[in-house]
Parts: sequence; C-alpha cells; structure tokens
Amino acid sequence: MTAPADTRAPDADTARPAGGHRPAPWVRTRLRSGRTAALLMAALAFGTVLLAAALPRVLDRGADEALHGFLKDRGPSWNILLATANHRSDAADLDEVARTLGSRPGTTFRYAASGPVYGARGDEPRELDNPGYARPDGLRPKVGLVYLQGITTRVTVVAGTWPAGDGGRGPVPIALSKAAATTIGIGLGDVLQGGEGPDRELARVVGLYTVDDPHDPYWADLGCVDRACVRGNPHLLLAADGIVAADGLDRLADWGVHTTDFWRLPVDTGALHARRLPETRREIAGYTGGSTVVGLATATGRNDLTISSQLPAAFDRAIARQGAVTPLAAIGPAGLTGVAAVVLLLTAGLTTERRAAELRLLRARGGSRGGILLRLLGEGAVTVLPAAAAATALALLLVPTPRWTDAALAAAATTLIALLAFPARAALFRSAPRPGNGGRRLVAELLVLAVTAAAALEVRRRGLAPTGAGLDPLLVAAPLLLAVTGGLVLARLQPVAVGALARSAGRLPGLVGFLGLARAARGPGGRGRPSLLPMLALTLAVTTAGFGATVLDAVEGARVRASRTVVGGDAAVGAPTGASLPSRFTEAAAALPGVRLATGVWWESEVYLLGSDVGPTRVSALVVDPQAYAELSRSVGRGAFDPAALTGAGGADAPVPALFSTALGDRFSGGGYRLRWPDGWELGTADAGRIATTPALVGDDRRFVVLPAGPASARLPQPGQPNLWFAVGDVDEKELTRLVRETAPPVAWRLTLGEHPGEALSAEASGAVSPSAVAPSAVAPSAVAPSAVAPGAGAGTGAAADGASGPSGSAGAAGAVSLPNGYRVHTATALAAELAADPLQRSATRLFWAAVVGTAGFALLAVLLTLVRTAPERAALLARLRTLGLRPRQGLALILVETLPQTLVAAVGGGVAALAATALLGPAFDLSALVGTDVPPGLRPALVPVLLQVLGLTALVTAGVLAEALVSGRRGITSELRAGDRH
Repeated sequence: MTAPADTRAPDADTARPAGGHRPAPWVRTRLRSGRTAALLMAALAFGTVLLAAALPRVLDRGADEALHGFLKDRGPSWNILLATANHRSDAADLDEVARTLGSRPGTTFRYAASGPVYGARGDEPRELDNPGYARPDGLRPKVGLVYLQGITTRVTVVAGTWPAGDGGRGPVPIALSKAAATTIGIGLGDVLQGGEGPDRELARVVGLYTVDDPHDPYWADLGCVDRACVRGNPHLLLAADGIVAADGLDRLADWGVHTTDFWRLPVDTGALHARRLPETRREIAGYTGGSTVVGLATATGRNDLTISSQLPAAFDRAIARQGAVTPLAAIGPAGLTGVAAVVLLLTAGLTTERRAAELRLLRARGGSRGGILLRLLGEGAVTVLPAAAAATALALLLVPTPRWTDAALAAAATTLIALLAFPARAALFRSAPRPGNGGRRLVAELLVLAVTAAAALEVRRRGLAPTGAGLDPLLVAAPLLLAVTGGLVLARLQPVAVGALARSAGRLPGLVGFLGLARAARGPGGRGRPSLLPMLALTLAVTTAGFGATVLDAVEGARVRASRTVVGGDAAVGAPTGASLPSRFTEAAAALPGVRLATGVWWESEVYLLGSDVGPTRVSALVVDPQAYAELSRSVGRGAFDPAALTGAGGADAPVPALFSTALGDRFSGGGYRLRWPDGWELGTADAGRIATTPALVGDDRRFVVLPAGPASARLPQPGQPNLWFAVGDVDEKELTRLVRETAPPVAWRLTLGEHPGEALSAEASGAVSPSAVAPSAVAPSAVAPSAVAPGAGAGTGAAADGASGPSGSAGAAGAVSLPNGYRVHTATALAAELAADPLQRSATRLFWAAVVGTAGFALLAVLLTLVRTAPERAALLARLRTLGLRPRQGLALILVETLPQTLVAAVGGGVAALAATALLGPAFDLSALVGTDVPPGLRPALVPVLLQVLGLTALVTAGVLAEALVSGRRGITSELRAGDRH
C-alpha cells in the first residue's frame, strides 16, 4: 500500500540546498554591488540631517546671543533686583539679609557671581553752607551719606584715611571721591556744614579715594559716590555722596532724615534663554509683587521689604523684538528646508529610474510588493541610519545649547524622509506606464495653484501682522508657495518655449544648437518631458535668495534714511550749552572733501510765540539760510519748502516771514504774531507757510518756527551765531572730528541732559571730572534732549511738556562722538553702523546668508544628480557624434546647450517669483525690528538684489555643469561606444 504524501512545509534543514549552501543576504549583496551609490546616499543623508539638527540649535543660540546683547546694552541698572526696607539694625543684619536674598534665586534665572551690592543710604542729602564751594547757577551743592559694604576693595585711598567710628561724638567722618571733591572744591579735612540753624549737621572729610575700575557694574545706581553729579532742570546744582564706616550707620538718619537699607541683586543675564523668557518674566514679576516677595519678607524678618526691577519691561521689549524678527528670519531656513526636501525626493526618483530594470525583474519573478519594499527599507536603513545618527551627534556637539528636543525631532523627520523616499517611490513604480497620469498631475498642480492664491490673498487681506506676534507660518510659507507655483508653471512652459527655439535653431547652420535644444525640450536623456524636481529646486533657491536679499536691501536703505533723519543730514555738529560754532570751523568744514552742501543753524529753544488766544506758547526758533536749508530739507526728505517763501521781508519795521510747524495747529494762522527771545526782545513774524517737519529737529510733532537769517539778525539787537551745523555728502567722520578739535574753543562745563527733568547728570568742571564720565550737550539747559535712536528702539520723542524740542543729533544720541571741548560730532554713517550692530539683526542676517549658501548648494546638487544620472547615455551619444566629426569643444557646447536652458528658465522664473512675492506680500512686512528704529511698514520690489541672486546662482550652476562635463569627457571613444551598446 502506498503511503500518503507528506504535505508539511519543509523546515529549514530540508529547504537548504545540497552541500549546505545558504543564499547571500539581500542587503549585503546590494551594498556590495553598489558601493558608490550607497556611499553617496549616506553622504547626502549625513549632510541633510546635520543641517536639520543644527538649525534649531543655531536659532536658539542666535536668540540667546541677541537677548544677552540687548540686556547688556541696557546697562547694569536694568539687570538687577533692587530690594529696599527701612533701616533697623547694624551692618551684621544687612549681611544676614543679603545672604538670605542671595540664597533664593529663581528656577529660570540665577544671580551673577559678583554677588549682591548692599548698604544703607540717608534719604535726604543736605545743602552745604560752606562758602567757596562751586555753585554753577548760584545754588549750594548737596552731599548725601551712604554706607556701602565691600567698597574698600574697589577703591584706593589717595589722601587721608578711611573713616572709622567716633562713638557718636563730633562731625561724622566720611570719605569722598577725589573727582567729586575737586569738582565741588572740597578739601581734605574740611568740615561740611549740612543745613543751617538748629538742624545743622556736620561731617568731616577724613579721606579721598579714587575708583579702581569705573566700568565695574558695582558702581551702577549708587548715586554720586564715584563722581560729582549735576541735578536740577533748568537750574543746576552739584551733588556728591560721602561714605561712612559701618560704625557710622546710626548717624545716617541724623544727616539724611531717614535711612533706607538696600540690596541690589544682579541677575546673570548670560544664563538667560530666549525660549524661556516668558517664564522668567513671570517669575521676576513674582519677586516684585507676588508670593515670592512675601516669602522673602518673612524669611528676612523685614515685613516692609519691597523688590523692584526693570527686567520685566526689558523682557517685554526683548520678546516683542524677537517676535518681530522671527517671520523675517525664518524665510531663509524655510527655503533651505524646501530645497533639501526636493533634493531627497529627486534622489529617490533618480534611484528608482536607475533600478527600474531590477524592480521589473523582481516583480516578474514573483516578488511581492511588500517583500520588495521591506528589502529596500532594510537596504536604506543600513546606509541612512548610521549616517543620520552620526550627523545628529555632530550637530549636538558643534552647536551646544541647553535644548536638544527640537534638534532631535528635526533630525528624526529628515531621517524618515531620506529613509522612506526611495521605498515610497518604488511602491508607486509600475512595470508599464499607464495612460491618464497627466490628468492627475494637472489636478495636483491646480490644487497647488489654488492654495498659493488663497495664501497670498489671505496675507494681503489680513495686512500687517501685530508687532511681536511671533512666527507666522502663513507669512513664511507664502513666498515658498509662490516659488513652487512658479516652478510648476515653468515646467509646463519650458518644453514649448525651448522646442520653439530648437525649431528656430534647426533652420540655422550647425548641429550643436538644434540638437542641444531639442534634447533640452524632451528632458533628461532626450526622452519624455523635462524633470520637474531640478527646476523646482532651482526656483525655490532663487526665490528664497531673491526675496531675502530684497528684505535686507530694504532694511539697509531704511536704516540709512532713518539715520539721516535723526542726524539731520549726513553729518552734524552741535555746540555745547551757551556756545556757538566759530566761523573758522564752518568755513573749513564746508571745504572738506565730499561735502556737497553745508549750512549753519542758530537754534534757540527758549522762545515764546505771542499773540494767540491761548497765551504764550513755547517753541523752538531756527534761524537759517533759506537757500541752503531748503536744499538740506529736500535732501533729507523732511519739511521741503520753497526758499522764496522766506524772502521779501520789506522794510526795517516789516514782519519777518516765517515757516510755522503744523503741530501749532490752527491757533496760529494769518500772521501778525511775535516771537519773544530769552533776553526779552520781540520779533514780528508773517506766516509764510506750514511744514510738518524740519531736518534740525527730530520728531513729527514739534512746535517750531523757521526764520531767514538775514532779516531776523538785522532786527535783533544781539543776534546769535549758529550753534548747529549740518552737511550733506560723503563726510569723513575722522576729518570732521579733527577739525572740531582744532577750531572749536574749550568750554568750562559739559553736561549730559537726561531724558527727564531732574535726572542726575554727569558733569565736568574745568577738567575736574574724567572725560570718560561725561558727554557734551548740544542742547540748552532748559530743553530736554530727544531720545537717541538705539538698536531696537524708535527715534526718540522726548521733549519738554510745553512743546520745546531738541535738535537732531543732540546729546545722548547714538552714533555721536563727544569731544573734550564740549562739542559733539554726529554722522549718519556711524549711526547706521550702530543700528546694524544689534545682535538680533546680525544673527538674523547671518542665518539668512547661511541658508542662501545652503539652498544654492542643494540646487547645484539637484542639477548635478540629474547630469550624473544621464551621463552614460550622453557620453555614448557624444562618442557616436565624435565618430561623425564632432569636435571636443562642440561636445562641451552641446552639453551646455542641453543643460543651461532649464537653469536659465528656473533662475529667471525664481527671480520673477521673488519680485511677485515682494509685490503681493510686501505690505504685510514690518522691517522696524531689523532696521533698529521705527520705519513705515511695507516692502517694495527691488530689481538689483534679485538680479544679483539670479546671476550668482546661474553662474554657480554653469560652473558645476562645466566641471561635470570636463570630468565625464575624459573617457575615450572606444569605451564610450562599448558602454553605449548597453543603452
């Protein structure tokens, strides 16, 4: 009887072929047979993952550096927590409270290693009744008393001794800074008489000291312990602070009426992180008015403990600045991401095309689609995953930042694209092409077009994004969507346009032009249609670079215009209080090389306009040369007027024609008003017109009157001389500064007026105070200087309450040079350079240009990958043509004619897309954060920066094509013909 057949599946041993031979693993076999392709794929994965992992960390580091630079520029007084309480005990109690406060930092910030600065201060300084001390405006100087822990390690006693306790008997022993003593006229051993009558208190100067390091943050916000100060506005007086010993703490209240203990806790701004700034702000707010300060008051036993800080306000400004820059700074990295993704997809498509025969064979021999995909996935994992892991580790090592999650996520996403792109493309591969694919492609392209149109319309409908709103994905994606749409349109138009050129070239003698254009119209290898992805990569690269270059060009132009507005021209010189510019300076300055226009202005802020129903109105009077000042106004773009309006004053008693500012409103119209000067003289005026702004004054809401120099000077008994000088042209700041030093006379007092009346002001009297501690002023004591334009801040509008205004380029303005003789030189070039030095702007600019380099590199790689894929077939064609008489140079020309049309079309199309993106999306951009000061919103198309990017990328790709052609052209005719037989 026959036994039944065994139907069980064979096990591994029975399935193994005779002789124990085991089939070679798929992955190992494939990698060995395609080592070059595997290495290139690993290199591509390494590069893309490295960029993806490094980019978030570069953004974090750039934001942190910008934050640290911003806080550093604000100064030490902005970066502290200031705790105060009523004085209760001795120095030991101050030490204990300082230890308690310093031992409880926040979770998102830490205190600086320098430690707290603390002590006690008498609240009220006393006027000195001693005769012979300096009195600038006839007011007696004031001296306050302070105890500072640790001051003895930061000063050097140059005369006398350090104060010690006297048991509460006799005058209080104090030490004064030598600079303050010299300024006021106090000598060693003087007994200071504080007050008069029965309330008089006495203090003896037992020591004079000098500060070891004037730039040490220790001295910030300590009053006048290191120099003399000027207080009061408009009447000025000198002030200083004397230092008492620890044993003299109980006598502070006798001199200063009341004693306040203080602890200044400096925050380590270098340890702050921009990404955690909102949390840090909330935590700091808890110290200034929340549960944290209540807990500290309980821990220190000071129930009246209060903490204040300017850090929350600084954080708000920093968050707003970062949010304003983020959309502009993200365009470059977004473009780089898009081009890199296109290159990965292109690599997958070219690999699928290269291995098409292999995939067809596997399917024909019964391979399942899932099994093939798993093998392709394993093959990619061996090449991509190690390279991606190494790239991620290298990025984390090269760009150290505390946060690593974003870098890891970006690296993982890029790794997945590199790993899955080829298997996914292979899954869509079919053994035979199916009809109808063109319709699906058309639908996809129309969908992209619809999304792009919707995004552009939404951005234009929404208008300007709120300041500091942060990253706006729609605003960042819209330029890239326009580039993608442009690439799709160009891919449709290129075959038609190049085909027409090929037909035109066919009627001309020569083979190269016709054959190259014909192959370009049919795509790689001369078959089908041109490849979309290389064109898309080129279009994205050019659009990103062109749009970003337009933004930076607009930023630079706006920065220059803003600087010229603040300065009042290309250069300005201001005289100190009560002084004028000598005639020899104005004559020599007008003859400096590069000066196209120069004019002097007599500016007086203590002028009142009389004759209206609202009473006297304080204004600024500007006495100018009508012709030169009108030309200056037109050049700067502020308050242009016809100089003829200020002529024709008539007789000696006729009113002087004057231009009134529109800020005066309708209350002053029709003429017949008088100007009263500080010395009491009055000048009749006739209304010659209205202007909103003027170059000599910063701001758009100033109250001023512009008078012609000739008639005004003829009617005033004591006409003033110009105290401001403005120039237009390429003025050398060093030469101008040298000329001021040589021609301007010295002055006795140099003042730096603050933004608010009554603010303590540095002063120098006859060289008694170090020049580094002071700055000259171009404003009168009774006027308030306008705020300087600082990085990230708008042009100041500080003015007296009654409308008086400061001049352009006045005291405290950025970009100015303070001279020891009290004069001030201000240039638009220096101010623009200072605005551009903002770390936030530098970080955004560096990031953009790095992204441009990356996009150009990936775009070039896309072209080269396409060329390398079609190189064997092209080389075989050239070899055959060379047998027919084609010269090597003609072969090179054929390669260029075949390749460059796509490059030129993509580059020009990308440039057009960049211009279109600027025109469509420009109104939604606010460049103020990048400029460094407030500028009108909007972005206009600019041809030159876009054209430079188009030419640059075209030249780069052309050079790459030439290099590839020269390398591939080294093979001989025989080998190419043999290789061609396989195609």
